Amino acid sequence: MGIIMFVKHLYHRFERDEVLGRAAELAYFFLLSLFPFLIFLLTLIAYVPIKQEDVLGVIRQYAPGDTMRIIETNVLAILSEQHGGLLSFGIIATIWFASNGINAIVRAFNRAYDVNENRSFFMARGVAILLTLAMVFVIIIALLLPVFGREIGLFIFSSYGMSKEFLNVWNTFRFGVSFIILFFVFSCLYLAAPNVRLRIRDILIGSLFATVGWISVSTLFSYYVSNFGNYSAMYGSLGGIIVLLIWFYLSGLMIIIGGEINAIILQWRKSYLT
Repeated sequence: MGIIMFVKHLYHRFERDEVLGRAAELAYFFLLSLFPFLIFLLTLIAYVPIKQEDVLGVIRQYAPGDTMRIIETNVLAILSEQHGGLLSFGIIATIWFASNGINAIVRAFNRAYDVNENRSFFMARGVAILLTLAMVFVIIIALLLPVFGREIGLFIFSSYGMSKEFLNVWNTFRFGVSFIILFFVFSCLYLAAPNVRLRIRDILIGSLFATVGWISVSTLFSYYVSNFGNYSAMYGSLGGIIVLLIWFYLSGLMIIIGGEINAIILQWRKSYLT
């Protein structure tokens, strides 16, 4: 399949599957899921050697404008009211609401693959919850690597007398962990979320696109908001929320397009084999 034909096919799917509308739906559910997800995550890290600031620092790398202030203020206020414990309505309810965003992704991917959701409501929601828990686990591992990374590097350096260049290489590797983690998370979403039996090779290109696209879009949008955008002048105190919604909208757009790319590739492979 040529590049031009692939782009035309993607554009056709972009219109047919109402990608812009589904990205707006994802943005809405991402907003609803954000705080339950962060509260659940920050509650769990109390039992591992990770600080809340480490978790918020990861978001701060990509969050545009004043959105980080909104996230920090609300999450820390809720946690302080709960005295560091789980939410009063329980951990199960927290996970349930946190999985809303994943559940919306499941529906978007099913549309991309032209399949109906024939799994039961609880089965489909169970998949969304498992993916949410998997994301929490992966994020914790990703945060533990920087915490212990330098100590491991120093231990190897002192034990085996390796050159100082080794620490530079080690630190560079740790900075690349964010890309690897994102790629892994997107791969898990594309592999497990749709109601289609897929193999790893079927989702790699879409995962790579989503990873590069999300990092690029987040960085560029953050730069635009910091240097040119003045949403507070138009929306007043709601400016930060609007920026957060637009960021979620662009993120949802990258995720859905990655799923559409995977669906096109799978369709092409099936037609080629037949």
